[in-house]
Amino acid sequence: MKAATKAEDGLTQARTASVIDKTNDDVISEKPGREKPGHELLRVSTGRALVIVPVLKDWRGEDAAARDSRSAPVAAHSSQDRLTEATGLAEAIDLEIADARIVAIATPRPATLFGKGKVEELRALVEETGSGLVIVDHAITPVQQSNLEKAWNAKVLDRTGLILEIFGRRARTREGRLQVELAHLTYQKGRLVRAWTHLERQRGGGGFLGGPGEAQLELDRRILEARIESIKKELAQVVKTRELHRAGRRKVPYPIVSIVGYTNAGKSTLFNLVTGAAVLAKDQVFATLDPTMREVKLRSGRRIILSDTVGFISSLPTMLVAAFRATLEEVIEADLILHVRDISHPETDAQAADVEQVLGDLGIDTVPAHSHILEVWNKIDLLPDSLRQDAGNLARFQERHPALVSAITGEGIGQLLDAIDARLGASDQIIEVTLPADAGKLLAWIHANADVLTRTTDDETGATTLTLRTTTENKARLESQLRRSP
Repeated sequence: MKAATKAEDGLTQARTASVIDKTNDDVISEKPGREKPGHELLRVSTGRALVIVPVLKDWRGEDAAARDSRSAPVAAHSSQDRLTEATGLAEAIDLEIADARIVAIATPRPATLFGKGKVEELRALVEETGSGLVIVDHAITPVQQSNLEKAWNAKVLDRTGLILEIFGRRARTREGRLQVELAHLTYQKGRLVRAWTHLERQRGGGGFLGGPGEAQLELDRRILEARIESIKKELAQVVKTRELHRAGRRKVPYPIVSIVGYTNAGKSTLFNLVTGAAVLAKDQVFATLDPTMREVKLRSGRRIILSDTVGFISSLPTMLVAAFRATLEEVIEADLILHVRDISHPETDAQAADVEQVLGDLGIDTVPAHSHILEVWNKIDLLPDSLRQDAGNLARFQERHPALVSAITGEGIGQLLDAIDARLGASDQIIEVTLPADAGKLLAWIHANADVLTRTTDDETGATTLTLRTTTENKARLESQLRRSP
């Protein structure tokens, strides 16, 4: 147990509307040549940005995250890690970070989140750095956003808006783009209220209903709602198509293995190494957004479908989890989930807790004794020799018996694939059958419902002898068909 303790000491988540409008004074209307509200493609231009991470302090002046990390059953992210992550998110949309800092908050203010003195201090910093955009790594209300933009004379973007912007840029498939747009419109709908005062002007009435005029705010809300309903209908059709593809895959006896993990844990690098694919793999948050699937043949002869998915992240907006549920259904229906962890990251335990929380939100059992999750401790090549030994010792005491690998060097990949094979084949049956020459229909059924390991044909009789790997259920079905055969 000393080894475990020592190890623990050493190893302590296009086609969308951008959340960034040009100014709050822009009048959004249905004029020709202009997009509908929440549907305008306004990108963040490369420029200078200030990144702020608000941290709540308790009455003793202590960082709440640090306090919670000692008392909570799961690890919490440190303030410094939050700052690093927020900076990475900003850099993912090609922003130049003018400054990044942690800002202590004693009591959150409803109007501005920060106290009056801190607002003035940050205004001076905005002017000093020449920042046109301030990223607040926290959820802020429309009122807070509006007040801060007026105080700082700069665009303000919260964590949800920033993640939506990244997702909008990275989505490549039609479904992914629709899902991002739906999430964004849902986000924007709540920000029509009191955030944009120009929307409260009256517009002249027309037709037989509605009276003398209609508030621009209400009109734009109805436009947003109409677009949301339209996207939902489009997504419903896409989901039907995906379900047809999924139903087709179910007819093939290949188990689905889904790769999940915290963003930038090395999922796509691992996927590319195992499958020989060319999925974008960068040292960048949310480098992969749309799921990718490839067939892989293991050393035993077993074939699997390996699926790469979007990376998870702390405080992932609920609307995004809901919007990407269809995409994540590949994870929900997977026969085995590979939870890839960056074991070299100082916040690896907190990252793992975030991933398991999202999996739990998807209805997946994460209790080690019952779950179908295999942990993969990646990036062991970045560990010093002493910590690598500690990681190996710690792994022996884990209920999930994690596989230690390096997706860059290939170390441990063979053992990982064998572990996948063992987990999937725990209840498999290896049998040998001999079919007469005229049993073509039964032979086709076998190829569709079992892994054929060996096959030989008698030249004189035409009989085919097969060595099969199959499930207990399919073994019983096969034996029943063999008994009925003449």
